[in-house]
Amino acid sequence: MRRLSARPTRLTRARLRPAAVAAAVADPRRGAIASFVGVVRALHAGRRVRSVEYEAFLPLAEKELARVVAEAERRWPVRAAAVHRLGLLRVGEASVVVAAGSVHRAEALAACRWTIDEIKRRLPVWKKERYASGPGRWLAGCALGRRAR
Repeated sequence: MRRLSARPTRLTRARLRPAAVAAAVADPRRGAIASFVGVVRALHAGRRVRSVEYEAFLPLAEKELARVVAEAERRWPVRAAAVHRLGLLRVGEASVVVAAGSVHRAEALAACRWTIDEIKRRLPVWKKERYASGPGRWLAGCALGRRAR
């Protein structure tokens, strides 16, 4: 996989740094930064999770992530950023970070929530859970290919 730049909106195999994503949307003129950090949970659907593996077709996923962030910036007066992790992650590791900075908290919170919801709905990233016992399984992915544009 090619090495990605340090731009604030990207997919990466490197550990995520939530503070760096929040810093990317900070500005002295903005009084609010809202952020969301998704982490690998230890239990899903009654099964103990050992790890999660995320995979993506990088060119398509990068374009869609950039579209989601740009759309958030058009909908609200915010600067937004998002980073999604790929590869094998252990329980407790961050898998996705979203941040939105705005003059006021209402816009920052709304943009942050909308952005993570759209990432979960649209980003072509696939997730395989590996369990403490039994086989792992790929979970249902995004709805990108199932909806009309």
